[in-house]
Amino acid sequence: MDQKMIDRINALARKSREEGLSEEEKAEQQKLREAYIQAFRGNLKQQLDNIEVVRPDGTRENLKGKQL
Repeated sequence: MDQKMIDRINALARKSREEGLSEEEKAEQQKLREAYIQAFRGNLKQQLDNIEVVRPDGTRENLKGKQL
C-alpha cells in the first residue's frame, strides 16, 4: 500500500464527514479500505512468522505456520 492510497482513504473519510460521498466515492472508499486491511494483515502475518519463542529449557520454536 503506497502513500497515495492512504492519502486518498483519508481524503474520502474527511469528505464523508464534511459533506457526504457519492455512490462512486463510497464504492472507491470501500475498495481502498479492503486493500488497506489486506496489506495490514499481510504485514502482521509476516512479522508473526519471524517471531521465535525461547522456552525456559532453551529450546526455540518459530511461530511460522502456527494457528494463534
